[in-house]
Amino acid sequence: MIYTCTFAPAIDYTPYVDQFETGKLNRTTEVNFLPGGKGINVARVLSRLQSEATALGFVGGFTGAYLKQILQEQNIRTDFIETNEITRINVKIKSDVETELNGPSPTITSDMYAQLLKKVELLEENDWFVLSGTVPAGFDLTALLNVLSSKGIQLVADIAGQVLHEIVPYRPVLVKPNLEELGDLFNTTLLTVDEAIPYAKQLIELGVHHVIVSLGGDGALLVSAEDVYYAAAPRGKVVNTVGAGDSVVAATIAMYCKTGDWQQAFRHGVAAGSATAFQLDLCKQQDVLALVKQVIVKKL
Repeated sequence: MIYTCTFAPAIDYTPYVDQFETGKLNRTTEVNFLPGGKGINVARVLSRLQSEATALGFVGGFTGAYLKQILQEQNIRTDFIETNEITRINVKIKSDVETELNGPSPTITSDMYAQLLKKVELLEENDWFVLSGTVPAGFDLTALLNVLSSKGIQLVADIAGQVLHEIVPYRPVLVKPNLEELGDLFNTTLLTVDEAIPYAKQLIELGVHHVIVSLGGDGALLVSAEDVYYAAAPRGKVVNTVGAGDSVVAATIAMYCKTGDWQQAFRHGVAAGSATAFQLDLCKQQDVLALVKQVIVKKL
């Protein structure tokens, strides 16, 4: 079973405005309400790729109830922990320039954390656990990581910031920074594929099994102890980049679980990331299959 964990899920409210102006009344031409949060996106894409997933995390209030309802309607299992705060709403204004207003993360109490640990203790060896998104400031992941390690869980981390340094010693099977995040992790600026490779290799030396570096429209890198692969992204009109990286993670895991082949999994991950970027919502299986033939993986 694949489990995703999102500390701060959200409802993404996306209004479309022809020309957004601050300080004035703006009328929308269309609005969307979608489940938000990186781990939630991963679970949704896994479900669309015919892979079972259970979404863990913290939700509350009427927005939390709505989030659970949407996921259950999409045949996604949920095992959330209730908070005393309403699940946040993120506003993503689509106009000539995109503007985002993200709500604050919920406060995770020690009791709520203990509930999460109890759920994780029920996982079985070789289950997958995808830790995505923002970890609340000051939050100590040590207890969670210790449980995952002791049970032989396949850990995947898609987390920005220095908190990834806490995760690396626990030997995650996969981490997925983008180029900017990889640079920030080592207090440097990375601009090219060639610059990214040595730093991805450093993560491997520190304990990570596989690193996928997202390069946006330029594709992605897959780095392991043995090999470095590059895949250019399929060409198309970018409509919405939200969830593209999460789609890479979901499709890579889904295909690896089916084939045991990292190169093939990487190829499908790149196709899924582009498929999501080319539409308003997350990709579906047919979208990935339509693009995967365009993804050429080259060994560097």
